[in-house]
Amino acid sequence: MGRANKVVLAYSGGVDTSVCIPYLKQEWGVKEVITLAADLGQGGDMEPVREKALNSGALESLVIDATESFVKDYAFPAIQANALYENRYPLSTALARPLIAKLLVEAAEKYGADAVAHGCTGKGNDQVRFDVSIAALNPNLKVLTPAREWGMSREETIAYGERFGIPSPVKKSSPYSIDENLLGRAVEAGILEDPWIEAPEEVYTMTTAIAHTPNEPEYVEIGFEKGIPVSINGETPDAIALITQLNEMAGKHGVGRLDMIENRLVGIKSREIYETPAMLLLIDAHRDLESLTLTADVAQYKRGIEQTYTQLVYNGLWYSPLKDALDAFVLSTQERVTGTVRVKLFKGTHSVVGRKSAHSLYTPDLATYGKEDVFDHQAAKGFVYVCGAAWGCNTPKWQVALA
Repeated sequence: MGRANKVVLAYSGGVDTSVCIPYLKQEWGVKEVITLAADLGQGGDMEPVREKALNSGALESLVIDATESFVKDYAFPAIQANALYENRYPLSTALARPLIAKLLVEAAEKYGADAVAHGCTGKGNDQVRFDVSIAALNPNLKVLTPAREWGMSREETIAYGERFGIPSPVKKSSPYSIDENLLGRAVEAGILEDPWIEAPEEVYTMTTAIAHTPNEPEYVEIGFEKGIPVSINGETPDAIALITQLNEMAGKHGVGRLDMIENRLVGIKSREIYETPAMLLLIDAHRDLESLTLTADVAQYKRGIEQTYTQLVYNGLWYSPLKDALDAFVLSTQERVTGTVRVKLFKGTHSVVGRKSAHSLYTPDLATYGKEDVFDHQAAKGFVYVCGAAWGCNTPKWQVALA
């Protein structure tokens, strides 16, 4: 008896998910495999992906364009939360997993499947993200994980696929594992597994090498409404176009490259190459606008919430009760985060050089050191004394200094 009758498999067209199709049928006795490829704005024609699944033995091959939902329902909330894992990585891959899990569950329910499957290995984060998200959405579905259990090396996996006529798009001698969507690219494996070796230029496709970037800076004005990016230089493109345009603008200047040693959820360190031009630009611009529009206590408290939020998303807990509660808090802080941020793009850097908002808490006549200054400097004496008392610092030495 097979492990399941009908399975919906998360499908990318890559080595692991392609090999999963014959493996599920030949080794685990699955009768029908339906593949689901999510179009999340990764670019290119998805028809070859659909056809490859059918040629690999799938009964039916689904391609679902979920790019708009990906941006509006996953990326934009992450921007509002300033979500940067280990203060660097803007979760471009992690944000896609709960959406794909949702699509898998919906397809399984529609087609009457008794299981879903994915091609994640036992060393990565995605296995946790998929398994936990699927269980949260429909605990009655089985989750099959062939790549986690088959015990084959990458070279053996490629060879297994070739036995069933599955072509490999990578070289066995130096294969890269690449995940790509509208928000960015993640590249690992091959020579990148040596953390001392500089990543070759061939792994980058969204960003220009610094040596070839423009010699003049470019300025971009990004408009936000309640923490959501809505405009570029006064124009209001739709959500997908906004991310696309900022990827191109920032990437042209070499902005958005990350080469980092990442602490994976499963307890190992991994060397990852990321390209996320728009997300890094938007999060930094958004955080700067918050500094102008949020009170000090809210801004400071939110930083701790952001770390927890980011860790939850990275760990695959998008559908958890705590994540829902944090969403409510973050959303409440965004009521005043409306305005425009001007960013300078130049030689791999993006620097905020201006910001304005109708909800600005910056008061020029209090901040200035010019003749327009209306700040009561004498009031500072009492303020310092009271603060000193609260901090236990009102010693005779302090009192002499204040005299």
